[in-house]
Amino acid sequence: MSRAFLFVLDSFGIGGASDAKAFGDDGSNTFAHIVEACAAGHADKDGLRSGPLLVPNLRSLGLLHAANLASKMPLAPRVPEPIGLWGAAQEISHGKDTPSGHWEIAGVPVTFDWGYFPQTIPTFPDSLIADAQRRAKLPGVLGNKHASGTDVIDEYGEEHIRSGKPIFYTSTDSVIQIAAHETHFGLDRLYDLCAIVRELVDPLNIGRVIARPFIGETRQTFTRTGNRRDYSVPPPEPTLLDRLKEAGRMVIAIGKIGDIYAHRGISQVRKANGNMALFDETLVAMDDAQDGDLVFTNFVDFDMLYGHRRDVPGYAAALEIFDRRLPEALAKLRPGDLLILTADHGCDPTYKGTDHTRERVPVLCCGPDLPRGSFGIRPTFADIGETVAAHLGIAPGLHGKSFLKGTGDRSPDA
Repeated sequence: MSRAFLFVLDSFGIGGASDAKAFGDDGSNTFAHIVEACAAGHADKDGLRSGPLLVPNLRSLGLLHAANLASKMPLAPRVPEPIGLWGAAQEISHGKDTPSGHWEIAGVPVTFDWGYFPQTIPTFPDSLIADAQRRAKLPGVLGNKHASGTDVIDEYGEEHIRSGKPIFYTSTDSVIQIAAHETHFGLDRLYDLCAIVRELVDPLNIGRVIARPFIGETRQTFTRTGNRRDYSVPPPEPTLLDRLKEAGRMVIAIGKIGDIYAHRGISQVRKANGNMALFDETLVAMDDAQDGDLVFTNFVDFDMLYGHRRDVPGYAAALEIFDRRLPEALAKLRPGDLLILTADHGCDPTYKGTDHTRERVPVLCCGPDLPRGSFGIRPTFADIGETVAAHLGIAPGLHGKSFLKGTGDRSPDA
């Protein structure tokens, strides 16, 4: 037993999900389609990137092998055998959203159906809006529809500043998002409003209420800030994080991890805005972690800035930047440590619409004492959490199976 590190590259799917068609995502493949766009010159971006996708460190950990396994992604050149353990995982949760993916990674699949809002305008029930206005003393709301977060701020931001009405919107996920100006409306007031709405939507089984603060004075200058806050439903049973904390271990949550688990099983929350700031904070946490601890980071930009916005060049550049920094994390691994890189769902930037896509995810493992090899396609993301549990020497959970044979014998168990 030593330490464990979970890095979630938010939305970095590798296609091949057996149930993708049922989710309307047949043929989606975030990684493969980014590779294809780069190879064809469709992902070039002046001053940012050009040419084929270059992620040599992820490749060395088995990314291309995992992608080939998950979706038979065509690979042009032969690539060397990975330096660690690698494979892919299939989600069994009923949703393709952030909580479902993360809870399943932590050993608790979502076996119930979330509540969703219809594709109508207005979207939200009249009673919900009326109760929110009354309890939060609002002059009204704007939006009230399915929309992109940046688009609704562009559309309604100036009117919001003039009227004081917050912007309510949703997506195909089980979520209400509320955008408001940090100073004109007030950040604390936005948080209070979201807490009220969280109570109001509990009977509707809505997964998250998200505060989306922004700054700027005109449509041309509006910018969302790093003060986002998610008000999530707690997981329905103890997760890996709860079990670790109960065993006296430190669970350091980087980025939005604490919000995703409703702050259950979290010892420390460390916030940062943007992938590189999150990486910096993760490196500090790796130094702070002691024997038996877990550092758990969500790298949100892949999904929020590039997947949902269908920005292929931006996604490709973000992958390359992340890859260039990965050796900094690998250099901090001590004997006995385990680092797992994975994802929570897909968000294919070449696919129709702007929503998540149902895909398998890579599971790339490295550590000074790990053997090389493949553990195949795991039938559930819960195997990731159970592998961390086995590695850190705590009792197994109710779902999933470690792909390490045991804490003493770390050969792959396929």
